[in-house]
Amino acid sequence: MDSPLFEITLEKLTYGGDCMGRLPDGRAVFVPFGLPDEVVKIKLTQEKQNFARGKIVEIISPSPKRVAPKCKHFAQCGGCHYQHLPYETQLLVKADIVRDQLRRIGKVENPPVQPTVASPSEWNYRNHIQFHLTDDGKLGFFRADGDGVLPIEECHLPEASIDNFWRDLQFESRINLERVSLRCGADDDLTLVLESKSPETPELEIEADVSVVHLYENHPVIIAGQDHTFVKIFGKEFKVSADSFFQVNTKMAEKMVERLIAQLPIARQPAALLDLYCGVGLFSKFFADKYQKIIGIESSSSACEDFVFNLNEFENIDLYEGAAEDILPALAPQLIQPLHVILDPPRAGLDKRVLDSILQIKPQVVAYVSCDPSTLARDAARLVRGGYVLRSVAPFDLFPHTYHVESISIFEAPN
Repeated sequence: MDSPLFEITLEKLTYGGDCMGRLPDGRAVFVPFGLPDEVVKIKLTQEKQNFARGKIVEIISPSPKRVAPKCKHFAQCGGCHYQHLPYETQLLVKADIVRDQLRRIGKVENPPVQPTVASPSEWNYRNHIQFHLTDDGKLGFFRADGDGVLPIEECHLPEASIDNFWRDLQFESRINLERVSLRCGADDDLTLVLESKSPETPELEIEADVSVVHLYENHPVIIAGQDHTFVKIFGKEFKVSADSFFQVNTKMAEKMVERLIAQLPIARQPAALLDLYCGVGLFSKFFADKYQKIIGIESSSSACEDFVFNLNEFENIDLYEGAAEDILPALAPQLIQPLHVILDPPRAGLDKRVLDSILQIKPQVVAYVSCDPSTLARDAARLVRGGYVLRSVAPFDLFPHTYHVESISIFEAPN
């Protein structure tokens, strides 16, 4: 029996890319690729007691803001969510979503959210892209409905050097690969990373001058070239290994560094900077000559090796490898004051033990770099309850045309 259709008016975009409306029974329904004020016919794809999910069958009354997407795969591919919105509107939506999450989840009454910092490049901004393979070996991305991998013929997000190369990649059907990644470094150097669950190195014929690395259980095996690339931020080079994380939008990484330099009150003679989830040292490298001591904590072995390489010129660096929630509680009593903290946690936000330690240490300033406004809001509530004042929140659009939004929030201890 066919599912019933519902005619509804969509109300607002929500974190995750969906647009929310109401079913006749009052339940919220979340619909991908819709826009506020559109009248649509939808079919439900999932029902829960308090909410539902649906998909658009027909747009009866489109939003005047709706624009034609650039990519022919939009709405089938799960990679982009906002190509049907003008870029200026996307920036407004992202600031609204950060504000809404802080208000609803964080219970912050008037969140000091600033306008979203735009990406200098709306298209072709990614220095790193990850493909999945179809059963017959074609490159693709997960489908928007979650039903397998969509083979793609175009993508407008990767930088030009990646975009000019990826279509030439061909793989045998059902080859034992989990993911295929391409990373672009300084001078358009390309690294191809083949991730698999098998220690057997995949056979591959590539005539282009690119590095090729096989990654099995975080162990890189070099097939061609080298196992790392270099990324330049404000003229400083950063070694980034195949298994290390780095911000995928190089120009926006520069804007985030600028923001931190402007916001951290370094003139107050701070003794130390604690760089939690420090990665390859992007932030530490720009602050190493401004503090008496830099203390980095990072769980990724390859990122730690890169960090040591990238900050080799400095003597005032301590690096601890391991989970922040294990290291910080033991380290807390030894930390010198005054202290500033930069946090750049994964999407899950801060472990309770990390938050407990921060509230125990009482740093002057906490700069929270977030890639998920919902976990930021949860952690902000805890910091505010612990006496911190949320001074500012700056959203950064590292991922145009997607729902993802980074932000830098500045929390200050009461005087």
